Amino acid sequence: MDRRAFLKTACSSVAAVSALNFATSAAPLLAASPLDMAAVRGGEPDVMFDKAMSAFGGMGQFVRKGDKVLIKPNIGWDVEPERGGDTNPKLVGRIVAHCLQAGAKEVTVFDHTCDPWRHCYQRSGIERAVKDAGGKIVSGDSEGYYQKIAVPGGKRLRETAAHELFLEADRIINVPVLKHHGSSQLSIGMKNLMGAVWDRGYWHRNDLHQCIADFMSFKAPTLTVVDAYLVMRQNGPRGVSKDDVALMKSLIVARDFVAADAAAAKLFGVDPATIPHIQMAAEMGLGKIDLTGLNIDRIKV
Repeated sequence: MDRRAFLKTACSSVAAVSALNFATSAAPLLAASPLDMAAVRGGEPDVMFDKAMSAFGGMGQFVRKGDKVLIKPNIGWDVEPERGGDTNPKLVGRIVAHCLQAGAKEVTVFDHTCDPWRHCYQRSGIERAVKDAGGKIVSGDSEGYYQKIAVPGGKRLRETAAHELFLEADRIINVPVLKHHGSSQLSIGMKNLMGAVWDRGYWHRNDLHQCIADFMSFKAPTLTVVDAYLVMRQNGPRGVSKDDVALMKSLIVARDFVAADAAAAKLFGVDPATIPHIQMAAEMGLGKIDLTGLNIDRIKV
């Protein structure tokens, strides 16, 4: 994609933000209609997450005292935060802090990285952010950490090996970064949980989109937090340079992981029904691809 085409794409992404109809949140929520999603724009990642949690009534809505919490960001790539390849470290650190304040017994963070894990953890800034917030960051690079599981609801993925932290967690908070992906079209929440399994190659060889949807039928995250602060518009998942990235300063937080991915796709400027794994998950009854009727708090910082 040349520079002119990229700028055209970036402009269309701004239009997509407007299409989500963001507005300053003012009206109180009705008790009979709990919030499904918070869509925030205009602030730094940590500040936007604070606003989202305030709209939901605090992290205590999702994390109970004594819970073992797993936070699963994208830390797959040995790139600095400005490249948009990994989840923003400010966001990850703030989520850790909220979980601990809600009374979590422990908060761990990991990813099965694509580049060497020590480099990814350090260069992304996520390792330092997690430790500074009081969380624990764990390696995902050894097959010994993974346990074989059956996926009864899977159509193509009938078994896989998942990280023990994913299996043992009381609460899972999935924190993907929204970006272009050469194999899956977009990488958002469902795609991000491929970093919780050992053999990703099997998925790529055996209907990637269906395997992504199948795995979600095994164990759903408690909350999906989509980082759309810096969005990689092309050359994903790793990116080539900062020119691949558009500053969108947005965040989506949702209970329903299908709805989270659908909203993020719209934000990117793509019809979620054209992303096969999002459509497949909706057809499997795992969540809602149609955002109509959801209680969404649209917040401008």
